[in-house]
Amino acid sequence: MQPHKGRSRAAALPLAAALALTGLAGCESPVPFYRPGEGSPDDPVVGLGGPAPYLPAHPGGAPRASESGPPAGVPVAPAGGRVYAATGAGMLAPAARGLPPRLYVPNGPYVDVLDPAGLRLVGRFHTGAAASRVAPSWDLRRLWATDRANGLLIPLGPRSGRQGSPARVTAPTGLYFTPDGRDALVLARRPDRIDVRDPHTMAPRGSAPLPCAAGHADFTPDGASLVATCAAAGLLTRVDLASRAVSGTLRLPAGARPGDLRLSPDGSAFYVADPRQGGVWLVDARRFAMLGFVRTGAGAGGLAISRDARRLFVVGGGAVTAVEFGSRRVAARWPLPEGGSPSPGGVSPDGTALWLADPAGLVYAVSTRNGRVLQSVRVYGHPGALSIHPQPGRYSLGGTGLYR
Repeated sequence: MQPHKGRSRAAALPLAAALALTGLAGCESPVPFYRPGEGSPDDPVVGLGGPAPYLPAHPGGAPRASESGPPAGVPVAPAGGRVYAATGAGMLAPAARGLPPRLYVPNGPYVDVLDPAGLRLVGRFHTGAAASRVAPSWDLRRLWATDRANGLLIPLGPRSGRQGSPARVTAPTGLYFTPDGRDALVLARRPDRIDVRDPHTMAPRGSAPLPCAAGHADFTPDGASLVATCAAAGLLTRVDLASRAVSGTLRLPAGARPGDLRLSPDGSAFYVADPRQGGVWLVDARRFAMLGFVRTGAGAGGLAISRDARRLFVVGGGAVTAVEFGSRRVAARWPLPEGGSPSPGGVSPDGTALWLADPAGLVYAVSTRNGRVLQSVRVYGHPGALSIHPQPGRYSLGGTGLYR
């Protein structure tokens, strides 16, 4: 990857652009804190030395531990009943503490590792395959690069800088992890299904048929079901994780093409991006029924949630549109440099920047306050959906930056 002359002020560096990252913002917890020194060493603890606003998911005792299950004591239910209560600015889990922030950018046969403080190339994984997405594992200890074309999941070590042996899968379109961390879920095609795998080794455990080809997914508030979108079929499908069976389908209005989706902070609704209809559909998360539509503009594609969980950023059609969760209305619309529909890579840990990758060869960050471009760099190749790591949260659900 080499920079072109462009927006970067330090063009002599391999990959450089000027930015001084702001300090981590404070975060007021909506739920009670554990005081320093309380709890077991494995209990999640917020970064920066603060106490952690996490509540046990099993009031009657610690969860059962198994060889392939989550560590004992890690909560599964949303902290304090709020979906994103543990993903505020600076709220890093123990496994993520001490890791310097990095951008992992799929770019042809490589996953390039950039330092966001100066957009310098500080590492490179030679995957030998065309990775399209990078998702953190449930426990945040490794990254998985998805190669759809060659049917591979490639493990990458953010601490060691080493990559492991790829796991062969069939026609993967997305990688997710159950909220309890016990299973990896691979959305796959030919035939349309969910492949259930070991979250550490990706060894197969089973499969669940789907009525359509799914591309994106998220989980219901109780973590019991996965809801996936099928763009070509224009519908959503809900899968019960315990029985591995489809428990419902919802067909959107004619002409809809659902893509990325996010659960609202109060757990009441899914926001489903639709580039063809130019907005986001609202779907009742419990009744699995239509609630309405918020028009944001043609090309609405990728989604990301602000660190204070008050706004949904809808990327596409040459702009970033901020939708207020409280009012379910558009609060702002910011044009993007050179337009296009870049892939969102997530919000910075301090909440000030939204990172984007344009396949035309541009990696950049925009302010989450006013949409101003904070930094950018031109690169050779066709960068895919980048991933910021680490990000706040107790665990990763995979996908395009899903954390709880």
